[in-house]
Amino acid sequence: MGEIVLAAKITHVPTMIMSEQPGPLHGKRQSAIDGHKEIARRARALGADTIVVLDTHWCVNAGYHINAKHHFKGTFTSSEFPQFIQGLEYEYQGNSALGDLIAEKAMARDVHTLSHQIDSLELEYGTLVPMRYMTSEGDFKVVSIAAWCTVHSHEASRRLGEAIREAIDESDARVLLLASGSLSHKIWPNDEYEANNGTFTISSEFNRQVDYHVLKLWQEGDIATFIKMLPEYAKYCCGEGNMHDTVMMLGALGWDKYDARCEVVSEYFPSSGTGQVNVVFPVQ
Repeated sequence: MGEIVLAAKITHVPTMIMSEQPGPLHGKRQSAIDGHKEIARRARALGADTIVVLDTHWCVNAGYHINAKHHFKGTFTSSEFPQFIQGLEYEYQGNSALGDLIAEKAMARDVHTLSHQIDSLELEYGTLVPMRYMTSEGDFKVVSIAAWCTVHSHEASRRLGEAIREAIDESDARVLLLASGSLSHKIWPNDEYEANNGTFTISSEFNRQVDYHVLKLWQEGDIATFIKMLPEYAKYCCGEGNMHDTVMMLGALGWDKYDARCEVVSEYFPSSGTGQVNVVFPVQ
């Protein structure tokens, strides 16, 4: 039988890639990189062999979609930030059986979900950035699930999360489950970016304060209260991908019955107007 051994809400800001390179951003995102590596270390210690990424940078407009290829290999340049991510080479093994089973379980819950093994279907950087730091040795299989869901309800995404948990439990996979996306996500307007040192600042003090409150609820294990505020939080603080990644992850962890105390492993930081963090959600 399979198991979710660890879950986490993580950042995937492209400046993490720039942080590795000489220049003004060198070393600026080291804490976020170290957080990814620490999450992977803990997952390995718990016997994880597969990472399932709920990717808020994969936009879908109809249905839910899973990239479940047997093998991923390519060279990625971001169409959004080509100055930050370009020529990023990657190669990972997939877990097609698990991706297909997730889709099957979701369909049984009336959540229209397709699992794909399409050679030309590439990974998005919401998956590629964390994989760069978590499985650089190629020791984890990867499944990527679209979580930038433009016409989808939180209720359906919760049921997809339940299907993810059911499929993993019935598989032979030991899984690290990642909700890959920011907290608040109000990017600086282009005309204001430079004047506000936008790469390193947040665009709304209100958003920052609500982000801090959310982290406090998570650290106290008060997930039930967070779930009550989640729809308005996602709306008014511009949660990335409407926070479908977080909804799916919590659906897999037990929704409002989940009450573990979460741990911040990379301190909260602003980036391009948004609020970013790495937080471990222990599995009960």
